[in-house]
Amino acid sequence: MCDEAKLADWAKQAISRRRFGAVAGGAAMLAACNDVVRAPTAEVMEGAIAESPVTFETADGTMDAFFVHPATSQSPGVIFWPDIASLREAKRNMARRLAKEGYAVLVLNPYYRDVSGEQFADFAAFIDEGGFQKVRPWREKLDAEAIGRDASAAVNWLDEQPSVDTDKGIGTQGYCMGGPFTIWSAAAAPSRIKAAASFHGGGLVREDDPMSPHNMLDEVDARLLIAIAEDDHAKDPSAKLLFAKAAGLAAVPAKIDVYEGDHGWTVPDSPAYAEPAAQRAYGDLLELYRTAL
Repeated sequence: MCDEAKLADWAKQAISRRRFGAVAGGAAMLAACNDVVRAPTAEVMEGAIAESPVTFETADGTMDAFFVHPATSQSPGVIFWPDIASLREAKRNMARRLAKEGYAVLVLNPYYRDVSGEQFADFAAFIDEGGFQKVRPWREKLDAEAIGRDASAAVNWLDEQPSVDTDKGIGTQGYCMGGPFTIWSAAAAPSRIKAAASFHGGGLVREDDPMSPHNMLDEVDARLLIAIAEDDHAKDPSAKLLFAKAAGLAAVPAKIDVYEGDHGWTVPDSPAYAEPAAQRAYGDLLELYRTAL
């Protein structure tokens, strides 16, 4: 998973903003292809999608998020859990791309209990600015119960939006620390969340922890995509087998696979971004949503 040792390794390899130049350029091209003019305070509609910053109440406070959806039709909702660097343009661009496929995507700020809005412009900034130390006290609050409360609030908010087709199930996807959040979300709202996808998720199998995602699959009524990084699998190959066994015992349909990329391979501003494997993972995500929602 994405830990301090991994970040230190990236730093030793002289990961810098210039090293991210090609990736940032790709993200900028994706934004340009979307033909959306972004405004900080008001919803904008251009071409096929509409987007806006939003807030809504949870049991623990006021959550801020980014919402993007097809502009002229109702669509299945998706709850998007970002990685450790949280809300930023790379994640907004990923959500815009998915909205172009016909989904109403809500990208959450998991740290809203402490801070609102973007904290790091990109993963390079996260590394340069000591992001791991900064977010540690915020992350400590994000246990299964807290995420369950947040997911329930997000489901309720989505179901109130005229752009969301409430006759369809809701999907959820998460990256890095957001991977286990998808299982906790599905367990918190099984009547609405029908698909959950974890990409290089850390902590999906926490042995002897009753709140471990793999121990909560009996509470889930969703199809799963568990996309595992090569280096994460090499460190703990038993986790894949234990999760698969738990899914089988709970009769939860799950595609569980190791992809040809290291931790972070699906995220365009990550130093581990691997485009061919990222494209494969994106295709598998679309297939999951087409099947389950």
